[in-house]
Amino acid sequence: METVKLAEEFMLSSGGLLVGIDLSGDPTVGHGRCLLPALERARNCGLKLSLHICATLPLLEPNWLQVPSQLEESELLLNLPPDRIGHGTFLHPEMGGSQSVVDRAVKGRIPLEICLTSNVKGQTVPSYSQHHFRYWYQLGHPCVICTDDKGVFCTDLSQEYQLAASAFGLRPDAVWTLSERAVDCIFAGDEVKQQLRQKWTELKPGLLKGAELQA
Repeated sequence: METVKLAEEFMLSSGGLLVGIDLSGDPTVGHGRCLLPALERARNCGLKLSLHICATLPLLEPNWLQVPSQLEESELLLNLPPDRIGHGTFLHPEMGGSQSVVDRAVKGRIPLEICLTSNVKGQTVPSYSQHHFRYWYQLGHPCVICTDDKGVFCTDLSQEYQLAASAFGLRPDAVWTLSERAVDCIFAGDEVKQQLRQKWTELKPGLLKGAELQA
């Protein structure tokens, strides 16, 4: 709660520099229900929420044994709801999640922050081609390509888009659309989003032509 109170103060005093909070950490410690009052306060005061949900589970134990309450916790957090989901690696049934949590995310069109390199290096997915991005992308669900932490994982956003294109056979125009739709998911107002869409529109012809020449 103290962190949320500080975030609220900074949001009001920073002229829009602070726009939201991110919840992450060790899912084996405590339970998400203990954080609900703080997260609800954050939402009520206008802060956006990015919540790491179903982000970690060892590949050797894809049966929720490590975090017995993870499904219950995920449903509680999705009911807030968050503005973005961090990773969401084990939300879908094929990875030990449940259709009910998938349905909640899909119904709310809650964007997923997709971090390919982070998940492969962190061994929460076995390979790039088996990353859960494919599952959500084929659903037509909002997905935002992210680095997680470019310094820690020695990557950058351009490399992450290249990995997505290579692993999932995305053509340049599909990569472009993926990046353009990410604008809808940022924690900013309509004016900023419109400015970014305009920049995307201006850059599109030259960048796509360059991509075709390199192909």
